[in-house]
Amino acid sequence: GVIYLTFDDGPNEGTTNIILDKLKEENIKATFFVTNNGPDELIKRAYDEGHTIALHTATHVYQQVYSSVDNYYKDLNSVSQRVKKITGEESKIIRFPGGSSNTISKKYSKGLMTFLVKDVVAKGYHYFDWTIDSTDAMSKSTTEDIYNNTVKYLVPNKVNVILMHDTKKTTMEAITNIIRYAKDNNYEFKRITYETPMVAHKVNN
Repeated sequence: GVIYLTFDDGPNEGTTNIILDKLKEENIKATFFVTNNGPDELIKRAYDEGHTIALHTATHVYQQVYSSVDNYYKDLNSVSQRVKKITGEESKIIRFPGGSSNTISKKYSKGLMTFLVKDVVAKGYHYFDWTIDSTDAMSKSTTEDIYNNTVKYLVPNKVNVILMHDTKKTTMEAITNIIRYAKDNNYEFKRITYETPMVAHKVNN
């Protein structure tokens, strides 16, 4: 099986840098879906160390991002420009806030995701959802929960895209054990590239 470790919502000083240390230690490449938060240096470091820098959202304010097609692209272009300024490269790999299957967008713009999933691809982007949710975004999730919820759902001989957040201390604490479990069970780690086949959820709006 193949594992794509993916981290949303960063960078964040105090967690992203430790996660990068651990990935380096284990010689693993991952994918970071970044925002406009945190220091530029951490994005630069992740890029320089061979990780994929992908686009998540500038603000992560659903009400703003999902109020219209124009506002979605305004937000995306903002984080896109940040990444280009830091890395010198334009990233065309994205993850929708809440994933393409989110239902919160329905509150602000009916049918928006149905339009966007086709439109972003037509504009040359590839979007990625996930096959495993580590549940680290849940406030009650412990380090142990994150480890268990990840390894339990790994599928041998399949593509496993794991949703994590590099803003979480619990994720930072769980990551080494997750990697070691996967290595012990013969999983291979890869980073998402433009050639990686898209992993997409069913759209709910």
